[in-house]
Amino acid sequence: MTASTSPWGTELLTAALVLADGTVIRGKGLGATGSAVAEVCFNTALTGYEEILTDPSYAGQIVTFTFPHIGNVGVNDEDIEDLNPAARSGAVGAVFKADVTNPSNYRAAGDLDRWLKRRGIIAISGIDTRALTALIREKGAPNAVIAHSADGRFDIDDLKRQAKSWPGLIGLDLAKEVTSGQSSVWTEMPWAWNEGYSSLTEPRFHVVAIDYGVKRNILRLISGLGGKVTVVPAQTSAEDILALKPDGVFLSNGPGDPAATGAYAVPVIKDLLKTDIPIFGICLGHQMLALALGASTVKMHQGHHGANHPVKDHTTGKVEIVSMNHGFAVDAATLPAGVQETHISLFDGTNCGLTLSGRPVFSVQHHPEASPGPQDSHYLFRRFVNLILERKGEPALAER
Repeated sequence: MTASTSPWGTELLTAALVLADGTVIRGKGLGATGSAVAEVCFNTALTGYEEILTDPSYAGQIVTFTFPHIGNVGVNDEDIEDLNPAARSGAVGAVFKADVTNPSNYRAAGDLDRWLKRRGIIAISGIDTRALTALIREKGAPNAVIAHSADGRFDIDDLKRQAKSWPGLIGLDLAKEVTSGQSSVWTEMPWAWNEGYSSLTEPRFHVVAIDYGVKRNILRLISGLGGKVTVVPAQTSAEDILALKPDGVFLSNGPGDPAATGAYAVPVIKDLLKTDIPIFGICLGHQMLALALGASTVKMHQGHHGANHPVKDHTTGKVEIVSMNHGFAVDAATLPAGVQETHISLFDGTNCGLTLSGRPVFSVQHHPEASPGPQDSHYLFRRFVNLILERKGEPALAER
């Protein structure tokens, strides 16, 4: 084992990112110590690093931030997205260009380095993230090991073996690792400036959310429109879901290979489709619905990860700027008769939405709750709620 120093001085390099092709990238370590093997992706968002790192859909991944200044506004407990922080249900590693500076923001309750330590996330800074991003774009998302040691000593040959031998995300069911351990009721509503979060006291309807790795803000937006939400574990049966008497069912986002999660999720969704209950899916939930309807999913070359992705809604003709986080996609060519493609990515034409003709069932690949537009896609939640209210014979929400 040997330690390395920066070529620009004597500063000890205490972290390494070792790719499966043998590439070794050295930098300064922060956050947790140890090592983790995962897939490396890049995210092009300019803000929201705390939300990104706590998004359960990033389980099994190391996130390279293309924006150079990460950590400068600190962290706080209001911006985390996962329901189960103790389960390490977000990214396992992070890659930064610049050193993390002291936070400067009135909402900051702590600094990023200590927060990463508490969450068990390993990070590396001081590397050429543009070069790494270009590598991913050219060769695809690589498997890798990220390691951090205070003395800067690593067995590089062993890290190379780990990276090369890791099988990757194909065939990997990660939803069962990040899902809730038991059912719970969610009533927290969206954040308000200088007020924080309030709670729903008089719900108009009841939604059951199947948790494949759900983000908190999705649940908040449903509650904000009047919905009491019961969150249930990923492997909950259709019988148990229907016993809760939902007015609507939500299929959540989540990590891993949709085909692997579909082994237990698809039969449940097929049973739910036999009813007239409105169903809405996001991200992995979109892929689960597509599989249940007879379509297929495919692994993407580099995936979509960022907050500047243009998506066109064929039902309105409008283009939305959306947040994306997925490494698998629904193969539009496999959508069966009666299933319509509603949204497409204007970057590469991949499928980003579907609806079941004549039924209150639809889903999207992107994250309408993340608000990069800032609220271009919030209408999707109102669309879901209006399907519920129509079924209940109640007045619809006004369109926006």
